[in-house]
Amino acid sequence: MPELERLRAGHAPAVLAFELANRVYFAASVSDRGDEFYDRFTERHSALLAEQEAGICAFYVLVADDGSVLGRFNLYDLNDGTARLGYRVAQQVAGRGVATKSVRELCRIAAARHGLRTLRAATSHDNAASQKVLTKAGFVPVGPADPADLGGKQGTWYQRDLVQPLSSSLLVRG
Repeated sequence: MPELERLRAGHAPAVLAFELANRVYFAASVSDRGDEFYDRFTERHSALLAEQEAGICAFYVLVADDGSVLGRFNLYDLNDGTARLGYRVAQQVAGRGVATKSVRELCRIAAARHGLRTLRAATSHDNAASQKVLTKAGFVPVGPADPADLGGKQGTWYQRDLVQPLSSSLLVRG
């Protein structure tokens, strides 16, 4: 059973293998990371771990029983109870509910472990799969995304409130 794990140094080889194996697949829906990303992967991985240690971001990988990475699920710009969500799953598991299940789990982790109250995610208009994942995971569209946030593509910001306000019928009156 695949498990969502917090990114650590030992994940580097499996994450690089995941990125390389799915590069063409990812480039069909999001901007390609470019050769430099792969050439300097070890350096970039260390930088991500430093950002995570500083509390700026929180990075997770979906790890299969054999240790391979099936997806990346990231919380960026943690600030004042909010963060941005980014994710990608391997082509071999796409369309099977893996992304939706993992995003839901990350929402739970974001609230419980990181104290977050709101998550936001942007997706391009032509990325129907990501729109479905976000909607099924409880996100709602909240407005247009800046094309600069989506590699020059038009898109929409989605948002999910992680902490539901108490209903007035549950409030104690005295």
